[in-house]
Amino acid sequence: MSVVRGGLHPREALVATMGRIYRLRLTTTSGGNLSIRDADDCIWITPARVDKGDLRPEDIVCVHPDGRVDGLHPPSSELPFHQAIYRTRPDVRALVHAHPVALVAFSLCRQVPDTRLLHPVWTLCGLPGLAPYEVPGSDRLGERIAETFARGHHGVLLENHGVVVAGADMSEAFERFETLEFAARVLLGARFLGRVRNLTREQLAMGEHRPSLAEAAASFAPADGEAEWRETLAGFVRRGYAQRLLTSTMGDLSARLGDDDFLITPHGGDRGLMEGGELVRVCGGEAEPGKPPSRAAACHREMYRRHPDIQAVAHAYPLNATAFSVSGAELDARTLPESYQFVREVVSVPYGVIFAAPERLAQRLCVAERPAALIENDGLLAIGRTILEAFDRLEVLETMAEVLLVARRLGPVRPMPEPVLRALLKGVSP
Repeated sequence: MSVVRGGLHPREALVATMGRIYRLRLTTTSGGNLSIRDADDCIWITPARVDKGDLRPEDIVCVHPDGRVDGLHPPSSELPFHQAIYRTRPDVRALVHAHPVALVAFSLCRQVPDTRLLHPVWTLCGLPGLAPYEVPGSDRLGERIAETFARGHHGVLLENHGVVVAGADMSEAFERFETLEFAARVLLGARFLGRVRNLTREQLAMGEHRPSLAEAAASFAPADGEAEWRETLAGFVRRGYAQRLLTSTMGDLSARLGDDDFLITPHGGDRGLMEGGELVRVCGGEAEPGKPPSRAAACHREMYRRHPDIQAVAHAYPLNATAFSVSGAELDARTLPESYQFVREVVSVPYGVIFAAPERLAQRLCVAERPAALIENDGLLAIGRTILEAFDRLEVLETMAEVLLVARRLGPVRPMPEPVLRALLKGVSP
């Protein structure tokens, strides 16, 4: 079994993943540790007392099954719980331990985030467990965490400490870790806005049956400018990840190539590392061979069929806007001039429409007056005449959502009065 997608050596995989976690500010210079168990049952682990922001492959420590240690530094002081988890769970090949703010906040309150708020979160993470407090680095802590993982959890919060997340390889462990922290942050925002709506068992089952497009029998002839469009769209996908509009596994962008012909992000694939060749072309309702498209592809196709004036569709999970989508609170564009001029109205649609009835969603939208939809428990969708326009709408709406969350802490939010709105519309091009 591989320990990381892409065939990286454990040293490189651990350094790359720790660097990513550090850049996302999900750990500190001295906090957290990662490990990989290879096919020989050696544990490769980050070292003790080495700067996490400047980790090098030669800093990684290898602990052999017989206890021998190879490396320039001692292994992490948390090695005992890594060993205990690997003994308990043969399916686990990689572990991420860190102290991200939202998950630590839950651990202080002896709570775990309910991952039923979004279908992709539930599918990837399941329900996390909670391990009672023990002294960091102690054998007893390892026993407590391993006991909790033995119940089948993919992630375990540690009381007053942090979180440990497991995967079949380091890529999966990181994706679960990032997604679980994202869910915790969304819940914190949604709880402030009001009641949090979790998906029912029936709704979660509905999410498992999103329509997939048929695979074409042969590769398509290259479209005019396709190579350039691939690089442009992939660049916006990576940018969306950097701007925290997408997570590594959640969110889809697409761009029209021609009539009933478009490019879209794949089902799977790391949004933060997306390359043009990974994008999937969908032509005539069929996907290019060997490359499964996003399960939202049928919805994107319906948008293009319904709106010949749009060039791009973006379905994303910006942190603050997603808090609105799981709480039922209104995302009111009448609060900021830029938002109102650029978006006018954010349509609210029920859960499931994006895959069960995409034609209903397409009918509700209009690129000039209603170019965005807040989808119940499913993030935000925006359309645009260009990729930049659709992407910009995501950014504008996420900024507006964040402003509204901050403003509500100060007092009642007051939308702009009708005369101001009418004056703003005079400068809006149809």
